[in-house]
Formats: sequence, structure tokens, C-alpha cells
Amino acid sequence: MKIVAVVDEENYVTPLEYGNSIMVIDDETKQIKEYENPGFGSPYGGKERCMQGILSLKPDAIVVKEGVLCPGSYHMSLGKMKYVPVEEEKLDDILKNLPKVKENMVDELDMNMYRE
Repeated sequence: MKIVAVVDEENYVTPLEYGNSIMVIDDETKQIKEYENPGFGSPYGGKERCMQGILSLKPDAIVVKEGVLCPGSYHMSLGKMKYVPVEEEKLDDILKNLPKVKENMVDELDMNMYRE
């Protein structure tokens, strides 16, 4: 399974337009690949540009916290991948707890997770 997380330079999970990297975690091979975020630093349309880049990587799921997605980016991804709500702030903590984190995977998110 390929799980995506958008992170900043310190590997904190961030809103899509604030993370400079898109990390793709392959939980079977334990490999992590880093991709440049096409929406990084774009105050207008950055989340949607980032989501377009994420969708091109064909992930199975995306790590989310409140505020990571906006209505536009959420609806772009709805039905194309699952969502993994997390409490963890850092990618390292998510990786350490990946089996437990994956148990929270859902097909749809509560509106509070992506509202602006």
C-alpha cells in the first residue's frame, strides 16, 4: 500500500501548500520516496496543485490532520484514495506507529477535517 504525507523541511505533517515535500511510503517494501510539492508556497490554489501532484503518484491513501486539505483538494481526491487521520505531528512518529495508524483509514472525512 502506498500512503502519502505532505511534510515541511522538519518532517512535520502540514497543510498541502506549506509542505515542501510529498513523501510516498510503501508499507510493504518500507521504502520512502520524496517528491517536490508543486503547490508549495502558493497561497492561491496551492492545495489543489499539490493534490494534482499527489494524484499523479496514484497513492492508496493520504495522511491527514485538520486543515491539511481544503474543500477543493478533498473533493478532487474523494473516491480516488482513502484518508488516514492522525494525531502524530511528525512523519517519524507516523512511521513508528504505521500499523496502528492504518487502522484509522476511512473512505470519507468529516467536514471539520477539510473546512476553511
